[in-house]
Amino acid sequence: MLELFLIGIGTGNPDHITRQAEKAIGQADLVLLPHKEDSKAELAQVRLTLLQSLGVQEQRIAHFDMPVRRQQGDDYDQQVDEWHDAIAQRWNECLQAHLPAGSGRVALLVWGDPALYDSTLRIASRLGLNKAQIHVVPGITSMQVLCSAHGIALNEIGAPFLVTTGRQLRESGWPQGINTLVVMLDGQASYEQLTEPDIDIFWGAYLGMPQQILMQGRLAEIKGSISAKRQQSRQLHGWIMDIYLLRRS
Repeated sequence: MLELFLIGIGTGNPDHITRQAEKAIGQADLVLLPHKEDSKAELAQVRLTLLQSLGVQEQRIAHFDMPVRRQQGDDYDQQVDEWHDAIAQRWNECLQAHLPAGSGRVALLVWGDPALYDSTLRIASRLGLNKAQIHVVPGITSMQVLCSAHGIALNEIGAPFLVTTGRQLRESGWPQGINTLVVMLDGQASYEQLTEPDIDIFWGAYLGMPQQILMQGRLAEIKGSISAKRQQSRQLHGWIMDIYLLRRS
């Protein structure tokens, strides 16, 4: 029987690997390792270094190139659906090439946690596996690492918070009844559109990695500096993963 293990690895720091994750990786017959465009080769290297630190030999790793998502047009949901189909096809090709008998344990490393703003579970559903064949290993989220790095609480006393995306913030604005927002997947610096004077921002990039960057303060005062640092860091590394918390004070 084929079993698929979706393993949360936090932000790539080996210290974020739980014992459950280490065990699942160690017992895998095959580990799928995606590669994106050349500008993000460093991300694949982080995963590879992590696997090597856990004693995973090269012959147990199946490398594959990630398909590129179409980004023309207004049909965002259709673009994502097509992209997920293409990724599932790449997975299938790897499985057929490396596990031709159709059985074995397969692991795929997921940034953060597979259940939070990640599409790995949706892609896995396209493989025709039943629920008993798909196992999820939770991981530390960038949201937790951000709060720990800044030494702040995620929520105010007895108050709710909202985890959202940059796209939602741009299109829908700040939701009513919420004082704390955690914004993920924001490649467009959506915080720049906010003009209220009493918003604090806690921003972090490359969390848990040696190149970690943290900035905090009044949004109106430092948002330009954050955007400049984001651009500089992206040029330096070829990629950036960041997250931020906004709080009305």
